[in-house]
Amino acid sequence: MQRRQPDFPGKHPGFKPGVHYAKILLATLLFSSGLVHSEQGVKKTFDENDTQHGYALVWADEFDQETCPEPRYWAYENAFIRNHELQWFQPDNASCKDGVLIIEARRERKENPDFVADSVRWQQSRQFVEYTSASLKTQGLWSWLYGRFEIRARINASHGLWPVIWTLGEKGQWPASGEVDILESYKGLLLANAAWGGDKEGRPSWSITQRPIAGLGDRWVKEFHVWRMDWSEEFIQLYVDDRLLNTIDLQSTTNAEGLEPPNPFHHPHYLLLSLAVGGHKGGNPSRTDFPVYFEVDYVRVYQRPLPHSSPVSHP
Repeated sequence: MQRRQPDFPGKHPGFKPGVHYAKILLATLLFSSGLVHSEQGVKKTFDENDTQHGYALVWADEFDQETCPEPRYWAYENAFIRNHELQWFQPDNASCKDGVLIIEARRERKENPDFVADSVRWQQSRQFVEYTSASLKTQGLWSWLYGRFEIRARINASHGLWPVIWTLGEKGQWPASGEVDILESYKGLLLANAAWGGDKEGRPSWSITQRPIAGLGDRWVKEFHVWRMDWSEEFIQLYVDDRLLNTIDLQSTTNAEGLEPPNPFHHPHYLLLSLAVGGHKGGNPSRTDFPVYFEVDYVRVYQRPLPHSSPVSHP
């Protein structure tokens, strides 16, 4: 099927990609106090001189590689996954153009490969897939403990869509593993949230803020914006375009007794980029013209260096 791609504005000028592997290794060692990665993860587009208020860049994807999305950075969800959402996640709905990741949601009918007649599980009881989209994740490849996460993206706020930039904890089961919604948008709202284990029965506790997108101006959804999470041992603060949306005090995010880990925000998280359709929060997409796009210009992760680090050479 021929894809219709949108036009894109120029990329953010403040990043200079391209250093050799020795610099990548040096930066990884210097800033490894919070960075956790597998042997497969080697970041090519990296500038160790890119700093923000004491933070140094430790990982980034500018989405301008020859292979994009880059399989050393991103894995995929593939199936009906959560929240009774309408879309079938599949890798085919993620592509790159002009240095921008494009997550495309389509209205298309196909057989559900997991269909089981008379199944009580919602993922199996649907005979057909009516919508497809993509969800990318760094799970199993990269995860981080603390730091500044910065993502420049443009969302679509049409009916029934549910774009999210979020993190999940590696340790424990949800919600005790923890979740941070750096960006979440549905039903005309912009949200910034965090969740953890509220009780032993698996119900989450939430810190939620929301505001109507209509109040942000007529052109807001037509433009790219920068979402940011600043995560320390004490707080998580969530921003868009340097506007503070939510502050989560990590003294208040302890899981119910007996749930592991005791506090999910003192353990590494991995990152997800997804565009859902429908589901518990997304609403009814029947009035929306498909295909639709969730566009990501870059993802950058900054961390503070160890206080007594010394240079490490690499042959």
